[in-house]
Amino acid sequence: MVVLFLQGPPGVFARTIADSLEQRGAKTLRVNLSAGDWLGWHDRRCSAYRGSLRKWPAWLKAFCVENKVTHIVYYADRVPYHVAAAEVGDELGIACLAFENGYLRPDWITLERQGMSAHSLFPNDPARILQAGKTLPEIDRTPLYKYPFINEAVNEVTYNMANVIFWLAAPGYVRDKLYHPFIDYLSNIPRMLRAKRRNRLAHNVIDDIIAVRMPYYVFPLQLQSDYQLRYNSQYNHIADAAEEVVKSFAQFAPSAARLVFKVHPLDNGIEPWQKILRTIAKKYGVKKRIVLVDGGNLEQLLSHAAGSLTINSTTGLHALRVGCPTKVLGIALYDIDGLTCQKPLEDFWRDGTAPDAELLEALERLLAETIQVKGCFYTKEGREAAAEVMAERIITDTVNLPDGLCHEAPRLKEAKTRGIATTFAEQLSTRSKMERWSHVWRG
Repeated sequence: MVVLFLQGPPGVFARTIADSLEQRGAKTLRVNLSAGDWLGWHDRRCSAYRGSLRKWPAWLKAFCVENKVTHIVYYADRVPYHVAAAEVGDELGIACLAFENGYLRPDWITLERQGMSAHSLFPNDPARILQAGKTLPEIDRTPLYKYPFINEAVNEVTYNMANVIFWLAAPGYVRDKLYHPFIDYLSNIPRMLRAKRRNRLAHNVIDDIIAVRMPYYVFPLQLQSDYQLRYNSQYNHIADAAEEVVKSFAQFAPSAARLVFKVHPLDNGIEPWQKILRTIAKKYGVKKRIVLVDGGNLEQLLSHAAGSLTINSTTGLHALRVGCPTKVLGIALYDIDGLTCQKPLEDFWRDGTAPDAELLEALERLLAETIQVKGCFYTKEGREAAAEVMAERIITDTVNLPDGLCHEAPRLKEAKTRGIATTFAEQLSTRSKMERWSHVWRG
């Protein structure tokens, strides 16, 4: 077994998995694409690629053949380099494995064959999920690997700034960042300074919304920089989804209802959400019925809501857990008949369907058993615990097994129908449009 690692999360997590695999007799390799990659892992197992993104597939194919690679492992499956890797793997018969932050957070990591969301091989048939979940053990949800946010922030900033400062180390590397790191990190400073005040105001607004006892719907905003948003939905910008939702809300929602947008807690402040939503609300004549909340407790907001909407965020699972009718606008693993509302958006406002609690429990048990691993990226204990389980599943070829594997990705057809870029060639052709941070909504 020869396992090739591509990019991992900032830090040493990928190397920790490789070390666990080597202890089990596997050979591991790594290709570093950038200076940040080198910082996290630079030993005898590492090679460097310094060419262009367009030439990457041909180089990787030759590398895999020369080194007799049997498995390719990567973090964030829709990063262009990893999209190409999945296609190379498919052509050469190499098993490809993707990992990411877990669905059952905190304390969980996702490890799937092939890819996630639109490319996930996890089933979406409710009967199959219900049947498989019935026999599985209850999930241990005890948090074991808590860590301060500074652990994640230091790794993230170090990685991305290394790629900027030492760009000559990999002149052909294309960063998968929507914003330049300097702009991104500097924009966070004013928000950090105002965090306590924002949270206090948000708590008051949420309390008032709930106290009025009038119906309201919640749309938790994702990060515009989120690659899952950019590559697993039909929207180039969250504002496009917001306008679609507000337009429908104005036409079909109960006249007394309000629509609450909640800013992501890690939003950097670059996207002017207040201006964006005010412009859209004014356009459709619902300015007084649109509320923007920046801070506060999302679970409290969802617990009293008439419904929630998401593009494809894991906050959709949080909404389902509190019994909130949920409408998914993009492609999400948990967008399953019986859990999320499958009706058209215009019908959702007055006739949204609540999730089946038994099906949700079965889904989460099946997730935990097949594509979730207990652990985290940013503590030694969490890394080692996750790496041991991931290495064992890779060695024994049990990723997605026994009941979390379909022969074809069941959500991929829908993604293609919506015009979502699913191949490396499509990503290259749409990349500039999807990553244009100076959006029309800036005015």
